[in-house]
Amino acid sequence: MTTDAPETVVVDTYRVACDGGEGAQGHPRVWLQISTDKGWVECGYCDKKFVHKDHTEKSK
Repeated sequence: MTTDAPETVVVDTYRVACDGGEGAQGHPRVWLQISTDKGWVECGYCDKKFVHKDHTEKSK
């Protein structure tokens, strides 16, 4: 069985919230800070990747 790659979301802010997006099956809401140097951050619970719109080419 193969596992799907974690979701990647392009955002326009450097501070984002993640709750797993699955209602009761999600995880506690956490706030994540995207580094202006790196341009992306991954959620420690669900591995969802948040990429700032100004860094979409750099994160690939």
